[in-house]
Amino acid sequence: MARGKNEWATKVFTLVKSGQLPAAVAQIKVAPTVADLTRLQTLLAALPPTPAQKQLDKVVEEERAMLAAPRLHRSP
Repeated sequence: MARGKNEWATKVFTLVKSGQLPAAVAQIKVAPTVADLTRLQTLLAALPPTPAQKQLDKVVEEERAMLAAPRLHRSP
């Protein structure tokens, strides 16, 4: 079952475009990979800058940094 690499990013971008920012933020906080967040950032760059957009960009960048950071604890 092959899925497109941009599937998650596209779905979250659709939430953003439809104005469902709390739902988009919730999805961003459980992003699968750093690459997915990077794809989402690329899609978000096409939107016009607004205060809500800037806040969303900040959330994406924070989550990307947390996913990219080495983990101190891992579950067994």
